[in-house]
Amino acid sequence: MNEKLTYENPLCTRYASSEMSYIFSQDKKFKTWRKFWFYLAQSEKELGINISDDQIKELENNIENINYEIANEQEKKVRHDVMAHIYAYGVQCPKAAGIIHLGATSCYVGDNTDIVIMDEAIKLIKKKVLKAIFLLSKFALKYKKLPTLAFTHFQPAQLTTVGKRATIWIQDLLIDLQNIEFRISNTALLGCKGAVGTQASFLNLFEGDIKKVEKLEELICKKAGYEKVVPISGQTYSRKIDYQVLSTLSGIAQTAHKFANDIRLLQGIKEVEEPFEELQVGSSAMPYKRNPMQCERICSLAKHVITNVQNAAFISSTQWLERTLDDSANRRISIPEAFLTSDAILNICINVLTGISVNENIIKKHINKEISFLATENILMNSVKSGGNRQKLHEKLRNYSMDNIKKIKNGKKNDLIEKILIDPDFKISREEINDMLLAEKFIGCAEFQVESFIKNCIKPLLKNGKSLSDIFIDIRV
Repeated sequence: MNEKLTYENPLCTRYASSEMSYIFSQDKKFKTWRKFWFYLAQSEKELGINISDDQIKELENNIENINYEIANEQEKKVRHDVMAHIYAYGVQCPKAAGIIHLGATSCYVGDNTDIVIMDEAIKLIKKKVLKAIFLLSKFALKYKKLPTLAFTHFQPAQLTTVGKRATIWIQDLLIDLQNIEFRISNTALLGCKGAVGTQASFLNLFEGDIKKVEKLEELICKKAGYEKVVPISGQTYSRKIDYQVLSTLSGIAQTAHKFANDIRLLQGIKEVEEPFEELQVGSSAMPYKRNPMQCERICSLAKHVITNVQNAAFISSTQWLERTLDDSANRRISIPEAFLTSDAILNICINVLTGISVNENIIKKHINKEISFLATENILMNSVKSGGNRQKLHEKLRNYSMDNIKKIKNGKKNDLIEKILIDPDFKISREEINDMLLAEKFIGCAEFQVESFIKNCIKPLLKNGKSLSDIFIDIRV
């Protein structure tokens, strides 16, 4: 059949990086299976099992050159992917065919490989989270002093700075990074637990020597480059591990969605804009449009990651006793898609941050429109200090403000400041009010907060900033 007539996963063809796509490829999986078969045989030999050097060498020499045609044909016959690949490996390793998978069950290669793949994938995710933090930190420092309207309920509230707002996004990424590091530091292989987790087959293999059974796991773990195995399991490692990993990815998606939504809102009022290329088309119908396409895509993909975590929750909660197979088909889809989608989200975030623009004139215009209202609290305090009645003045300011809001809605000029100046109860001069209307006087500790946060919380993470700058992001569409 023509390939163009069959479904292609857009995560691989359109969104995710080739690096992440390979981590979850069939080639990566089956080569890792063969590595674990090699580690098992090698470790069993070291512990006294009758396995020859020729058999070990044969297994090692054929880890990379997988005979897929034979494996695929065999799987059609036996309907079991692990057994099919044991057979295919044995065809290439006739001397070692009889000792491949000795004492093991399918989850020995399957679950250990899944842990390795998720570990490599989350380390790639970590690099991209750090890259996003690196870019956002530069942005925050650049605009640490630039006043801008802050919003509550998407209504003008007080002033903040553009840089301070960026630190809120960074803070969420920092929480995500802490979760990633916790997951990485607690990575543990399944080891070799046997059919129901009792290691009975290996105890039999080593004629009742429990110390050799323990040493076998230790050797395999070290050969694979890991320090830990799960201490207890049934046939599989606890599927709560999958849930924890996907929850970490969900957290990243939540952060990215918040960031992208904020940019979309700010682009709607023309204060901040995502990159827009010279030949980019914003709309097929409206040539003037500059839609926030990339941030919309972040939000769209993030929703998939956030909802996908439910798959892992359902799987974890419905495992039967020591093993059931209704997790397998689900995990083949939900785990790769969680990582591929998270990878795509971070790629787009990084691309947005490399070309984001701030429209300072528009920001200043919006501040000037609202600053007379924002100044009322300072005017109130100043007038009370001069002997005014706080409650009386507050009511006057409320009435003047409500009246001017109505005027503005009807297209009339805002004369709030003029009303305050001619009202003798306020006892305030134009010079005093003009000084109060300076935007930089409304940003509180924002500039200091940015500097302190970047210095104390972010700079220690970015010692390898040079290597982070080398991360290449290829956005295909």
